[in-house]
Amino acid sequence: MKLLFFCPRWGQELTLWKTFLTNVKDAGYDGIEASLPTDQKEKEEILSEIKSFGLEFIGQHWETINPTFEEHYKEFEWRLRSLAEAKPLFINTQTGKDYFTFEQNKQLIDLAKNIAEETGVPVIHETHRGKFSFAAHITETYLQKIEDLKITLDISHWFNTAETYLHDQVEAVELAISRTEHIHSRVGFIEGPQITDPRAPEWNEALQQHLDCWDKVIELQRKNNREIFTITSEFGAPPYMPLLPYTKQPIVDQWEVNVYMMTLLRERYK
Repeated sequence: MKLLFFCPRWGQELTLWKTFLTNVKDAGYDGIEASLPTDQKEKEEILSEIKSFGLEFIGQHWETINPTFEEHYKEFEWRLRSLAEAKPLFINTQTGKDYFTFEQNKQLIDLAKNIAEETGVPVIHETHRGKFSFAAHITETYLQKIEDLKITLDISHWFNTAETYLHDQVEAVELAISRTEHIHSRVGFIEGPQITDPRAPEWNEALQQHLDCWDKVIELQRKNNREIFTITSEFGAPPYMPLLPYTKQPIVDQWEVNVYMMTLLRERYK
């Protein structure tokens, strides 16, 4: 199985696209994960730049936050269709709201499925706080009731939400692993969605909890004879990245940490 590693645009938005893509290529990534503007000309220019560097592209959707379901549904459709026009490998979407009903969130999931079938661009749903998939036990219900639902596993959110490493929710985690199509390799802990630095020994337990889950995903994908599997190093930018008081300077460099995670997992799973 070939592993492809992706760099997030998050945290690099102020960097010119050409400079960003040069850095991505030089660091050894296979592609990028990013949202795109809905303006057609601007979108085409960015896609042309990505192609010129020979990089793969994963579309990322997160922008639909309207609290009114009817308006949320319309915007969600508009943004997914706009991203699908770019023909990414797939779209990774943060879907719905934690306060929408099951049926409302299911309507959004069904809409994403219909768009995927119409466009030929797979759509998968990221485990994320604030969305339908904000917790392991809640997502378990969706996975049980929607048999073809596929996810991006960012388990840092679940550890934070549950304030445990989910040793008491083994079945929910195992079901999630069986439906995982993509990994976001951020490391969280039971009191927050992101540790300061995965290289630091004091965070070894948190890192190992994530590695244990990712190991199971990779093992299962290899057993299923998957040809390609994707991982995005997604330690977030400040203020998601903790800041020093008063100076508001990030404790570590986001770019360095994400390259470290990519290198660590490439070596681990080679």
